[in-house]
Amino acid sequence: MTFEYLIIILVFIILLLAVLKINKKEVKLDMNKLVEYLGGKENILNTEVNLSRFIVTLEDIEKVDKDAIISLGAKGIVEMGNQLKIILGPNSKQLKKYIDEIK
Repeated sequence: MTFEYLIIILVFIILLLAVLKINKKEVKLDMNKLVEYLGGKENILNTEVNLSRFIVTLEDIEKVDKDAIISLGAKGIVEMGNQLKIILGPNSKQLKKYIDEIK
């Protein structure tokens, strides 16, 4: 009888770990691709971070591939003139640091 309980507990633990791994599936943002989708580093004039939003001022907004940025994991994009506000969550600070380093 205790053997059956051990098997049930083991199966439960395996299922719990699988669910946690799926939920923790933190999107690792491919920053090189994101810079490419923003029109390249030459197209990026300025960057800012405001909480979970990455704000980027661009030279030419027409070079941006918004659908590709969404496919990388952005929750949304707001366009205002030559500026984009991209909702990225905790990846925003990392992206700003990365772009500052490559410029």
